[in-house]
Amino acid sequence: MEARAVARFVRVTPRKARFVVDAVRGKNVHDALAILKFTPNQAARVVEKLLKSAVANAENNHHMDADLLKVSTVFVDNGPTMKRIHPRAMGRAYSILKRSSHITLVVEEGEEPARRTRRKQVAQVVSKAKPKRGKAAAAAAKPAEAKATKSKAPKASEPASEGGEQ
Repeated sequence: MEARAVARFVRVTPRKARFVVDAVRGKNVHDALAILKFTPNQAARVVEKLLKSAVANAENNHHMDADLLKVSTVFVDNGPTMKRIHPRAMGRAYSILKRSSHITLVVEEGEEPARRTRRKQVAQVVSKAKPKRGKAAAAAAKPAEAKATKSKAPKASEPASEGGEQ
């Protein structure tokens, strides 16, 4: 099941819009919104609004869970180009092309985001590897410390090391 949203005749050049769109393709919705929020680009505002619209379409029209949605497909097509002229010296005219875009975004329901389950796995491994604290840790550490201090301390019957003063 998938939901889509389309923004047509957006006054952003397709080349600049594709740069933004490539950053969110394949991401889950929450990550994509975070990326778009901090992208300093006019196209990012348009794609952010479009993503929110696609999520709303998924929730209201297809009864999908917003937490499980991910951006499955997103692409930018050329819209119409407005042609203008800029007068130059000696009667010449340079052309100005004001390009526009059609942006299509499709979200679909996926599995639980892999990153979150990976965090849980890492947390479990870390909790097993953490050193014990409290009375159990003190009891476990004392025998090891006693053995280490006994082996390092020189015996009274042994002469002092040869490298030192005598």
